[in-house]
Amino acid sequence: MWIFNSILGKIFEILFIPFRSMSPWVGMIMISFLTALLMLFVFRFTSNQQGIRSVKNKIKAHLLEIRLFKDSLRISLKAQGNILRYNLKYIGYSAKPLLVMILPLVLILIQLNLWFGYGSLDPGQKAILKAELDADQSLLDAQFVIEAPPGLEIESPPLRIEEENEVNWRLQATEAGVHELTLTVNGQRLIKKVAVAQKKLSKISPLKVRQNFINELFNPGEAPIPGKMPVKTIEIDYPAQQMNFFGWRIHWIIVYFALSIIFGFSFKSIFKVEI
Repeated sequence: MWIFNSILGKIFEILFIPFRSMSPWVGMIMISFLTALLMLFVFRFTSNQQGIRSVKNKIKAHLLEIRLFKDSLRISLKAQGNILRYNLKYIGYSAKPLLVMILPLVLILIQLNLWFGYGSLDPGQKAILKAELDADQSLLDAQFVIEAPPGLEIESPPLRIEEENEVNWRLQATEAGVHELTLTVNGQRLIKKVAVAQKKLSKISPLKVRQNFINELFNPGEAPIPGKMPVKTIEIDYPAQQMNFFGWRIHWIIVYFALSIIFGFSFKSIFKVEI
């Protein structure tokens, strides 16, 4: 799974190279446009285009029928029934391309969350490092050694939270860079990357997870924790990032879907796709 994540992650890194120092909006517009093209391509070649066109024309005809015969209750009710019937048929025609698109869209969303979901730490900013242990590991008996590279400072001793089987440290960012923090638990070492003062559009991975298909699928930012280690996850609480639209802060996923839909409908005629 890590090899697949590495390849997919590298593709997104290459796509975003020209936009790293620009506003996140530029990268978002680009990836939304590419997603719209992908959706149009899938829709065209996996759906019954003739059937969709026919059904839409029949729905329009029955809507016109309601308008022309609005004084006839019998005709209006019959037209409304036909509209409902053809709408269900339209949904049936659309189901196949939507099912085909689900998997690539999920993979795209997971990758985009690394680029648009979080902001890096600023020099002087504090954050919490969290390490969760296996349920069968004794938190009180576990031995922790944490090594901070130049650019990071550990400000607190380990805080053990027995209810969560979790240990926390408070750290402070001091210099720009992607720093590698080393955590040793019962003699076993692992590394967590910490991003400080990165470019406007940067890949930020808050969570490092244990080697497992589902865990790695939804958290592809860093190499997984080996299965034999007593640590399940290690996390940095980066600040959440939102898109700024003239002072109005919007979650990136709303912007992504809105732009993708707008681009899709704007270019469907050019690519001769019936949606």
